[in-house]
Amino acid sequence: MGKITGFLEHGLVDEPHEGPESRRHHYREFIVHLSDEEARTQSARCMDCGVPFCMSGCPIHNIIPDWNDLVYRQDWMAAIETLHSTNNFPEFTGRVCPAPCEEACTLRINDDPVGIKSIEHAIIDKAWEEGWVQPQAAAHKTGKKVAVVGSGPAGLACAQQLARAGHAVTVFEKNDRIGGQLRYGIPDFKLEKWQIDRRMEQMRAEGVEFRAGVFVGREPPGKGVPNLARETVSPGSLLATYDAVVLAGGAEQPRDLPIPGRGLDGIHFAMEFLSLQNRRVAGDSDVGDLCATGKHVVIIGGGDTGSDCVGTSNRQAAKSITQCELLPMPPDTEHNAVWPYWPVRLRTSSSHEEGCDRDWSVATKEFIGENGKVKALKAVRVEWRDGKMKEVAETEFTLAADLVLLAAGFLGPVPQVLQAFGVERDPRGNARATTDGAGCYATSVPKVFAAGDMRKGQSLIVWAIREGRQCARAVDEFLMGSSELPR
Repeated sequence: MGKITGFLEHGLVDEPHEGPESRRHHYREFIVHLSDEEARTQSARCMDCGVPFCMSGCPIHNIIPDWNDLVYRQDWMAAIETLHSTNNFPEFTGRVCPAPCEEACTLRINDDPVGIKSIEHAIIDKAWEEGWVQPQAAAHKTGKKVAVVGSGPAGLACAQQLARAGHAVTVFEKNDRIGGQLRYGIPDFKLEKWQIDRRMEQMRAEGVEFRAGVFVGREPPGKGVPNLARETVSPGSLLATYDAVVLAGGAEQPRDLPIPGRGLDGIHFAMEFLSLQNRRVAGDSDVGDLCATGKHVVIIGGGDTGSDCVGTSNRQAAKSITQCELLPMPPDTEHNAVWPYWPVRLRTSSSHEEGCDRDWSVATKEFIGENGKVKALKAVRVEWRDGKMKEVAETEFTLAADLVLLAAGFLGPVPQVLQAFGVERDPRGNARATTDGAGCYATSVPKVFAAGDMRKGQSLIVWAIREGRQCARAVDEFLMGSSELPR
């Protein structure tokens, strides 16, 4: 620990950021990393708590106390080496991770936690600025070839680890650019896409080949799933060409709302809406006209995807924005009542700060249309008792809605890919594969492995990176008999 009394002397400091009113007019990142001295002061708050629960709260087990101490001592190069030892892409997690490590921080019991995410953000940004992030090409090549299907955080982490072990790795992505949900799901105002491009250059120098616009399977993935593939590759050809195949696609199959009026124009899955705007920001000219400008927007779903729809709708100058959630409004607690576990609490995102109406315990009953287009939705208040939902009598109401965005989560990976490979699935539709013992991350099909959302289901970016790293070790052991890659 850097300073014994630091947690008593210093409070949590938010990262500098642009105000809500001005940032609504652009798609650039608006949060700036801490200065060296601010990061040092924040690191001083890390206490000698004996058991670092922050590390157990972090799925990739970042060695948080160590790099906090190093930042306090201003040994930034050692800090980035420690951070990179567990996390391939801290510039992504330092921006878009919800930071379960902070909820597990010992200070969270009765105070604000250490600003772990902000320190991580400062470390990696300084490392890039100083030129410390360099390719780590393998000294010796193994002669083995691995195909990674999917270029989100799980696929990229897996590919980078395998390339550093000396294998020839090719990453296949169905969309026209690499990055998966990082590229097409997360708005640019949270993660500018040059951050992905910069990592790709490092990975190319390490020997990773990227093939975008290639769908692996037989049939297109389906409605609501971005797909800009120019060609299709069969599973058979991959298995014949490569020594191992890793399925690392996302849980992209969106949850639908099959109620009366669902077929009206103006009702879309959230990812259709978000990916189109990301393509506009990237400069694409052949983008559809799905846009919130001048419309009454209703977002169904209270999670992060719904929040991203709020921020994007604000930037498109929507006439009004309402976000509805089926569950009750969570408590706005000051501390973590279930420490060190992840609490259910009211979370107000930066997009919410920019303006919207939020409503809880709302069930949508029907979409109301005019001339084939949605104009309103009929909803009802609900109450929850013993985990069961019940409609409240005489509480029906209508909401004006020219654009409805369905952001109610994801059911799992698109089935076409797993069906094409003949991979056995679990009851939730994910690829069946264990994470411990012999043959971990291996599917029912020889040479085929699965990691990330495709194996685990919808989850966090840190879980995706963890799964990608661990799957890489499993593939390396399969190919070579043993592995020196970290777990």
